[in-house]
Order: sequence, then C-alpha cells, then structure tokens
Amino acid sequence: MDISVVIPLLNEYESLKELNDWIVKVMTANHFSYEIIFIDDGSTDDSWSIIKKLSEKNKSVKGIRFLKNFGKSQALHAGFEKAQGNIVITMDADLQDNPDEIPELYSMVINEGYDLVSGWKKKRYDDVLTKNLPSKLFNWAARKTSGVKLHDFNCGLKAYHNDVVKNIDVNGEMHRYIPVLSKNAGFTKIGEKIVLHQARKYGVTKFGMDRFIHGFLDLITIWFLSHFGKRPMHLFGALGVLMFAIGFCFAVYLGIDKLFLNPTGRLITQRPQFYLALSTMIIGTQFFVAGFLGEIILRTKESKKRYLIKDKLNF
Repeated sequence: MDISVVIPLLNEYESLKELNDWIVKVMTANHFSYEIIFIDDGSTDDSWSIIKKLSEKNKSVKGIRFLKNFGKSQALHAGFEKAQGNIVITMDADLQDNPDEIPELYSMVINEGYDLVSGWKKKRYDDVLTKNLPSKLFNWAARKTSGVKLHDFNCGLKAYHNDVVKNIDVNGEMHRYIPVLSKNAGFTKIGEKIVLHQARKYGVTKFGMDRFIHGFLDLITIWFLSHFGKRPMHLFGALGVLMFAIGFCFAVYLGIDKLFLNPTGRLITQRPQFYLALSTMIIGTQFFVAGFLGEIILRTKESKKRYLIKDKLNF
C-alpha cells in the first residue's frame, strides 16, 4: 500500500465528508493505493456516525473510536499502530490542511529519501496575537532546544516513512515534538515543505492559549528525556555528588577551624556556614536518591495502556 492518511479528530462532523471526498479525489487522480484512518478522540457530536457511513461506502476508509477524549498524541499513536502504507500522512480534520499537498509530500519521502517531511504554514489565517506570535516564539524555542531546524513544529500536515511511525512513541502531549522524537530515535533526515493554510470552514478550534504553556513545559520534558531519560542518575547523581561534596568541604573546613585554628571562637552551630553545609549535603543526598529511584523505576516499569478503544471499522 502506498499511503496511509491518519486523521485524529474531535467534534468535526461538519468537515469529515468534504475532507474524505477531497482525499479520495487526490488518491484516485494520482493512482495511489491508500487507506484513510479516522481516529475519533471521544467526539460528542455525529462524527462517528459520519465515519461509519463513509467506511460502508469505501472499504479504504477505516475508523477507530476512543471511549473518551484521550488527547491528540494518543489518537496519533493508535493510528500509527494500524497504518499499513509505506508512507504515512497526518493531517487535521478541520480542512485547514490541504490534501492537494499529499503527492509532493509523498514524492519527497520516496524520491528524496526523507524520513519525515513537515509542513510549514508560512502564511497563516489565524489570529496574530493569540496564535501567530505565540507560535513563532514556541517554534524558535523548539529549534534552539532540539537542534531540529523547522519553522513549524506544530503543523498537523506531515509525511513519514512507515519505519518512523513504527519506532517512535507518541504519548502525553508530545505530538508537537514528533520531529524531535524522530531525531532522537535516529531518523535524522528531516525536511520541510511550505504548505497552504486554509481558514477554518466549520466549527471552532479545540486549542486555546494554554496549549503554548503546555507546549513549553513539554519542551523542557522532551529535552530532559532526550538527554537523561534512559540514565537519570547521570543528571541527578552528578548534581547530588557535587552538592554533597561542596557541603562536605564546608563541614571539614568548619571542623578544622574549630578544632585547630580557633578553638575558643563561636560555636559551630552559631555560624551560618554550618547551616549552608548541612543544607547542601542534605539536598545533594536527595538528588542522588532521586537519580537512584529513577533508575529503579526505569528497570521495573510495566507497559500500560494509554487509551481505550470503543469501536473499530474495517480493521
């Protein structure tokens, strides 16, 4: 199979038929073998009934329905698990991503050897203050932190080689950082394509300003995990040893000073250096224990389901 189109959605019933027909038209015109996987992330409108009708008419249309809203990352993870195409295309269901971009994205992965190609919505139709400016700041921080040179990390329109989606773990709210996850997994040929961004035709956005706050927190998380996720002792243990050593040196100095240099001076407990030494040694010990516990957790953790599927179509 040439292409799997993975589409996470939440309450987008108005746009689903139009989006589906548009994708089918593009696939037919380019003679692609394909599947369209809709992941209903706990919609409370008629989205699932629309997907059901589409799948009955076209066996290439498939659906996964979550028991409740588990988040976009979990929806993508479920779609990636089921995707069979050599190339996997992701896009949002709100018609702001243009399916006419699919053939060129496909060509860039197949013919130019990219592991991942991310869309860049250079010209956007979103509000400047609430979306465009925060997005630019967010993307700048992501570039500086991750080393991945993309202009638009959060664009939903992306193309992946199948090997990529089968070997990365998208969880929590990490869908914003799939290029970073891919790079950390060893898929380093990451490209970018300017894509058309269309104004939302139906419904309202599901994301507010809080997504940028969460995005920056997730950025810190992924930076930490990429550097120390498999070896927490390398960070916490090193900090712990360093702080304990500083405190211990202070304590030795105070002891020598009291015993040999100035035995008639103030009591050690009346000197602020004593409390600095004590606090630093205690904090250092806590850091070391945190690293040790992190290592134990990594070795004993069990895989746990992050979402529950209520229904499937054409699988």
